[in-house]
Amino acid sequence: MTRPDTGAGAVVAADPDLVRVLTELFAAYRAARPSPEGPPRAEVDVDRALWARLEELGLTRLTTPVSRGGGGASWVDAAALLRLAAAAAAPVPLVEHDLLAEWLLHAAGLPNEVRLRTVCRPYPSGTAVNVTFGRAAGSVVALWEDGERWRVSDVPVERIRVTPCRNLAGAPSDTLDFDLADLEAGEVVDDLVGRQFHLRGALARCAQVSGAMGRILEVVVAHACLRRQFGRPLAGFQAVQALVADLAAEASLARAATDAAVARAAASDWRDPGMLFAVGVAKSCVGHASSVVVRNAHQVLGAMGTTLEHELHRLTEPVLVWRSEFGSIHEWDETLTRLATGAGPDRLWQLVTTGRAAQP
Repeated sequence: MTRPDTGAGAVVAADPDLVRVLTELFAAYRAARPSPEGPPRAEVDVDRALWARLEELGLTRLTTPVSRGGGGASWVDAAALLRLAAAAAAPVPLVEHDLLAEWLLHAAGLPNEVRLRTVCRPYPSGTAVNVTFGRAAGSVVALWEDGERWRVSDVPVERIRVTPCRNLAGAPSDTLDFDLADLEAGEVVDDLVGRQFHLRGALARCAQVSGAMGRILEVVVAHACLRRQFGRPLAGFQAVQALVADLAAEASLARAATDAAVARAAASDWRDPGMLFAVGVAKSCVGHASSVVVRNAHQVLGAMGTTLEHELHRLTEPVLVWRSEFGSIHEWDETLTRLATGAGPDRLWQLVTTGRAAQP
């Protein structure tokens, strides 16, 4: 099976054996996860046992080049991993560790000893905010804008002042203060690396959100079919049918937009000049779909979906976090508007179909 030609060659679908292994792995993880205990709002930390299992299977460096100890897989395979992990609400930093930190280390020619990493872009002052799983990492890979140059540093967490914080989903989202000397000692990388970092992170979050949305739809459909009110299943009520139909349509649109961008990235190794438009479309579709999917899912399940024991809130809360990372919905909508108005009426269709406007 192949995906449609994106202009840079056909891209094969995710490896079916990999998908099978991942499906079984995360299904078992979800089934074995114990019911949470503690305060009304659960706190989420890295699942070290799951991370060790993923390392054993070579999945924590899935896209890292083989020459650097990784699997050398494409973004199509990576998207499959991210979707299934997000659908299982697995608290592991796959995006931060492999797709971003390992990629930056490779671009900078820095060693990548085995340790859990996260990634951030510090301000010129050396402070980075909302760093996912910052306190859990062995080291933090920082992409720092030093004047007109980009530098990459791999800084042990012991050398960083960490102010613990948590995001809406209860996951660590810390403030990190670096010693400027550590950032200034970083390796200079090509400007392209600095520009691509934001795009790669945005598309990775789209893959995670689309995966969580797929599982949300499954949970909602199962509940609507099994739960009975007034002598019939919830699915028999037209109002509920409308909620589920809208949810399914938005989730499908978000998945399709993400698939198109992933296919283009994999086919061109991120060299396609239309990647900004493709990622922008995915991020916008995913962001707007998130509002409908989360709202409708909780309306169908009612208060049950917000209880500590239920699966739903484990999926919807990360969706609301991820949709705003690596650019808000408003920022990406503005980017698409700028590209569309810049193309003008004569070149707009070229922009929509190829991701870039033909030169006049």
